[in-house]
Amino acid sequence: MTTHVILLLLLLVVTNLVASDSYSIIKTLPGFPGNLPFKLETGYIGVGDLDNEQLFYYFIESERSSEDDPLLLWLTGGPGCSGFSGLVYEIGPLSFDYKNSRENLPTFVLNPYAWTKVDD
Repeated sequence: MTTHVILLLLLLVVTNLVASDSYSIIKTLPGFPGNLPFKLETGYIGVGDLDNEQLFYYFIESERSSEDDPLLLWLTGGPGCSGFSGLVYEIGPLSFDYKNSRENLPTFVLNPYAWTKVDD
């Protein structure tokens, strides 16, 4: 895929995110003490000719400079698979706090290596 095609796809996704009416700003999560120190938006974006298919998304702004840092599009999940697991097992801003979690009550800590922490 050429750079122009990737940029066009990214522009279409961002344009649809802005136009989407089905979104929520998430400020707290069970298992994380206090407010989240990053902006987390979740919602659905319509795709297809009539927007008849709805894709769920997480949008997390850079924790450094959302205006100057690059926008990363990371796709994960699938039928029967949650994208949330990628946020906590891979490069997202949260990780499971195994030491302080109980059997049915997970807790979270900040991931110091998350993609949202762009470093110069």
